[in-house]
Parts: sequence; structure tokens; C-alpha cells
Amino acid sequence: MLFPERFKGLPSYAFPRLRALLKGHEPGGDVIDMTIGEPRHIFPSWVKEIIFTHINELNSYPDNEGCIELRHAISNWISRRYGVFVNSETQVMALNGSREGLYNAAIALCPETKNGAVPLVLCPNPFYPVYMVAAISVGAEPYFVPAVIETGNLPDYSSLSPEILNRTVIAYVCSPSNPQGAVATESYWIDLIELAEKYDFKIFADECYSEIYREKPPIGALEVASAVSCDPDRVLVFHSLSKRSNLPGLRSGFVAGGQKSIKRCKLLRSYSGAPLSTPLQVVAAKVWADEVHVCENRELYQEKYKISDNIFGSLPNFAPPEGGFFLWLPVKDGEATAQKLWREVGIRVLPGAYLSQDINGKNPGMEFIRVAMVATKKIFTEGLNNINDCLYA
Repeated sequence: MLFPERFKGLPSYAFPRLRALLKGHEPGGDVIDMTIGEPRHIFPSWVKEIIFTHINELNSYPDNEGCIELRHAISNWISRRYGVFVNSETQVMALNGSREGLYNAAIALCPETKNGAVPLVLCPNPFYPVYMVAAISVGAEPYFVPAVIETGNLPDYSSLSPEILNRTVIAYVCSPSNPQGAVATESYWIDLIELAEKYDFKIFADECYSEIYREKPPIGALEVASAVSCDPDRVLVFHSLSKRSNLPGLRSGFVAGGQKSIKRCKLLRSYSGAPLSTPLQVVAAKVWADEVHVCENRELYQEKYKISDNIFGSLPNFAPPEGGFFLWLPVKDGEATAQKLWREVGIRVLPGAYLSQDINGKNPGMEFIRVAMVATKKIFTEGLNNINDCLYA
């Protein structure tokens, strides 16, 4: 058997579904791909030089947890960014991209049962599919909670019944959120941490978009956890250089949290992990230590926020993103709209339903499309104008 029985019925990943949807239809103009969140801004030029300087270190096995220089750089960045001390020896582990950590942390930390029942993993809906598959992989049940306009585009976990919360072991939160770009406030984190303390579950904070925002830096889960003096093992945060530094191919991220949780993550990784090669770890350390390129990158996205606001600002039910690099545009039918944009103007977008789960016959992403803001300003502007002319004008 290729997959365990519990993987039966797992939907296809979003992008193969989109290819099938558009198959047989010719693009109606020069193709502009606005689907995948693959940063296309320039990364720092000195990255290449560092890799070349350390290329001979490829003949040695890399440090599985991240070399000490990298872990120090990560710890120092957390301190600068959030004002929180994190021990680089015991509270940080380098990752092969944040996706690896978001998946493997569930394997390392999810118990087999809770209060005599199958454990639940809370997921926002819409959501990053790794959350769901991580839950299924450990034999837990993913429990989807709407993250819609009425809830500020973040999941309202406090609305859940005690019966659900007593079975909860992990709650995933993405801030800024993918796909809506909503940012969790300090009060949101405080309420969630208090809920997690009361019902004894962990918070997995996916903060990979934390450095792309309009004006005010999003507050972090560790920052709030430290301020309220909660159990250090209650919250784990996951970060990446993919979005912050335009280095998705570097596959470098980290998880940080309490000593006990990180120790379990390290143990699992010693058997199953795929660490970065040493030259890339050295690069990652230098990149975490530099903020100049991050500010330049953020300014480019801030210009795009203004462009999208000018074009779609008056659109009913459109919530301009507070952070991240996606637009979550309201439409009548996401799949039909994706086909229309492709056939009429050659623009490829992602139907919102492909990032959401049907619950009781309703999919919260059905009437949305996700539009990535990663292209150059010229192409991005052209793409948005074409979308507006095709759908809303």
C-alpha cells in the first residue's frame, strides 16, 4: 500500500489541481503567473561569494541542528526583532525551510491520545496544507476553524466547545496569514495562550511572512508568551529566509521554543532530518544578521500594497492585506474565475477553494482567488489592471 489508510481521500495539492483545471484552455494573452508565492525580488549579491568561499566544506557532514554560528545568528535576530532572549544551544534548531519544521514538530510533539480520545489539531480554514497533512500523519484529526472576514481572517479558537478543546493538542496559527494577510494582535495571542494553558495544548506559530508588512512590524508569539510568562514549551515559532530574504531555494528556516520541545524536535531530526550543507548554513547565518536587504525588500512590497489599494480598495468584501504577499480577492466562483482570467487575459491565479477544506458542505475559500504579489512592480501592476478590467470594471 502506497499510503496508510488514513491518507485516503486526501485532496490533490493545489497546483496540480490548477493545472488540471486549465488543461485544454489556451491563454488569452501574454502569460502572467500570479499563483505561487515564490519571491522574485533580488537576494543579496554577497550570498554567492560566501557560498564560493566555503565550497570546500561540502566534503564534510553538516551540523544536523545548525552550526553554532547559525544558531547564534538566529538567537540574536530573535532578540533584535522581538526583544526576547532565546538560548541558541537549547531553544533553537535550524530547519530545511519552515515547512519541514511545521510538519515534523507535530510528529515530535503530538501524543497518541488526549483524555482517552483521538487528539485534535486545530487548523485555520483557509490554511497551509502542511498543517492538515501533519495532523493526519501522526494519527490525529485535523479540526478546521473558519478564518473569514467575520473573524478578522484569523481562526477564533476561543469559540470552540470544551469538548473540542479538551482533545486539542496543537493549534496552528499563521500571522501574517496565508492567504488573507491578516496579522494577529497582542490581545489575540494573549487570549490564545490563556486558552492553551487552560486546555493544555501547544501553539505552532507560522511566522514566515513576519518581515513583510505595511508599517508596523507584526507582534510575535514568543514576544507575547515571554511577556505573560507562560510555560516556555507552550509556544513554538517557525521562521524562514524564503520570504524575508528572497531565498526560497536556500531552504533555510528555524524553529524556536521551550527547551523540552526543542529537545524532542532535535531527537527526531537526528534520525529523519535533512540539514543544510555547511556552506549554506554559513550563508544563512550572514543573512539573518543583515537587515539592510530586508528593509529594501519590504519597501518593494509596500509599494505593491499601494498599487493594489488603488486598484481594489473600493471592492466590496476585499480586506487589504496587513502583511505577507498575497491578495485574497472576492469573486462569485474561484474556479470559474481562474478559468476566465486564463482564457481571456492569460493570468494564472489560484482558486481559494484549493486552500480550504469543505466543512458541512461549505468551503470558505470558494468565493475567492489568491493572487501572489511577488512579480516585479511593472508586471504586478499590469496583472492587477488586467484582473480588474476582466472581473470588476
